[in-house]
Amino acid sequence: MNAPLLRVLLASLLLSLGAAAQEGPKTTQPVPKDEKRHQGFVEIAKKGDVDLLFLGDSITDGWRGKGGKKIFDEQFSPLKAANFGIGGDRTQHVLWRLKNGELEGIQPKVAMLMIGTNNGGDSAEDVAAGITAIVKEIQAKSPKTKVLLLGIFPRGEKPNPGREKNDKVNGIVAKLDDGGKTVKYADIGEKFLQPDKTISKEIMPDFLHLSEKGYQIWADAVLAPIKELLAAK
Repeated sequence: MNAPLLRVLLASLLLSLGAAAQEGPKTTQPVPKDEKRHQGFVEIAKKGDVDLLFLGDSITDGWRGKGGKKIFDEQFSPLKAANFGIGGDRTQHVLWRLKNGELEGIQPKVAMLMIGTNNGGDSAEDVAAGITAIVKEIQAKSPKTKVLLLGIFPRGEKPNPGREKNDKVNGIVAKLDDGGKTVKYADIGEKFLQPDKTISKEIMPDFLHLSEKGYQIWADAVLAPIKELLAAK
């Protein structure tokens, strides 16, 4: 290979590496998913009148299922709540949805965010970066919205490396809390655990998704801070 061509190839490689470095981890790069459901959320947003927005993955999505719907209807619907959770979502999917219309037409007073458990192949630092990117996107699109940021819930019947990683993520994103001016962080994970740190099937039948009892624990833990944030100026 001649020297000029080699220099061109090396320059291209360096440019590519520089661009990748600037973009950040994949957890912060918007990726489309479930576009039909996303479009349904966009239509809900266009109608407006949403004060409380739920964002997350299947655990949040479950508020519309057998375990969570009754509790959601009784305790959150009167607060003008909308649930934009989608099963299987990772941080990059929520970020894409927010960048593509799910906050067009609404400026919720409060957005409750719990995401990251599906980013299993990513480092704790990268998952935290993805969560941070979502919070920043909410703030950019809807500056008056206060974010109730929940720590990632524990998963697995017994303590395990996955829980440890999620705890590390939670420790990083907890620093986004600014006293509730724009972000309030809450880690309610301990409420789902037994004294020996195991998880009961009565609360999480598959040690990840919640039963009705689990959703009641969640509701009881967040209702007061949500109302406090809704009432804040």
